[in-house]
Amino acid sequence: MASPRLETYCCPNRDAATQLVMNFQPEVFCGVCIGSASINLLLTILQLLPKKGQSPRKMPKASSSSTILLLISICDILGGLGMIFRSSVWLGFPGFIANISVVNRTDVWPSAFCVGSAMWIQLLYSAGFWWLFCYAVDSYLVVRRSAGLSTIVLYHMMTWGLAVMLCVEGIALLYYPSLSSCENGLEHAIPHYITTYVPLLLVLVANPILFRRTVSAVASLLKGRQGIYTENERRLGTEIQMRFFKIMLVFVICWSSNIINETLLFYLELQPDINEMPLKNLRSAALITWIIMGVLNPMQGFLFTLAFYGWTGWRVDLKWRKREIPWESMSSSTVGENTYPSPVNYQSNIHDSKKISTTDSQQTDEAISMLSEANTSSDERLTRSSPIYQGW
Repeated sequence: MASPRLETYCCPNRDAATQLVMNFQPEVFCGVCIGSASINLLLTILQLLPKKGQSPRKMPKASSSSTILLLISICDILGGLGMIFRSSVWLGFPGFIANISVVNRTDVWPSAFCVGSAMWIQLLYSAGFWWLFCYAVDSYLVVRRSAGLSTIVLYHMMTWGLAVMLCVEGIALLYYPSLSSCENGLEHAIPHYITTYVPLLLVLVANPILFRRTVSAVASLLKGRQGIYTENERRLGTEIQMRFFKIMLVFVICWSSNIINETLLFYLELQPDINEMPLKNLRSAALITWIIMGVLNPMQGFLFTLAFYGWTGWRVDLKWRKREIPWESMSSSTVGENTYPSPVNYQSNIHDSKKISTTDSQQTDEAISMLSEANTSSDERLTRSSPIYQGW
């Protein structure tokens, strides 16, 4: 899992609270991390692979939102691989890890592995947090028609730049001037914890606000498109709102235990002796949330794919056809499926003069389609029958 305690453990003179959680059943904890991360890795890849039985469709032009969702999944996969590698080394070479606690030593590889693996995990999950924030920003800008594929370059610069800067800054402040002197005071640890939890707290605070504004903007678009707000438009707005709710629900489930655990450990650090009997319940709560973190943090990737795409099934198609993003399928051409008539051809055959005024409508429809789920055939029937898409 991703916790600033992983970097703190690399200090030979680590604090008592870090020592408490890192020495609590380390074999069990590492096994839990490996199991959870492995399951997440397999299920996430299974979700992203193309499936048999899906009719091949023409791939529409990629959107910035679909690219961001893919990058979030990639960050989760790479972060999970880091957890598996770190925990496997801890289980397979206990003597190698034990050298981290030795203050005066000549072997630097244990500390290098400890710091490197912890930074890898923190960097990837921190980047995932920034990408999730960018997704909320992009969703709002798409509805406001102020975003596109050109903005993905700015998102890359912001995400990787801030993730690397905060990670390096936090590590540098924690280990300054050397590993043997880190954690001598809270002035070393607090900046490191702040740089770790800033992107997490940003998503918790800013994303719900941005999602709420996006839903309000979508409702305005649906009302203004035809001048009416039918049941189909209302249900489409509800689908978009539910998608945002599921994303935030997954995030809260996977990372609320980290905030609770860090609050408990920080309080224990301030106590003269954390082994006192009155603190027994707090110690137990800290250890329980520590194990919960090992289970839930790695599972974020798979749960996010469920929120993004829904369950895509077990039947994998290894022919590697181009796979259409589900929520973009509503605005793609259906020629060749013979399931739904093409609204574009229907309109062009009846009223050719309307082509002049369709550009603005298409931009509105594209903005809505990139935010909606359309994970089932019933959702597609609902959306395509909606007046919002009759201009295609």
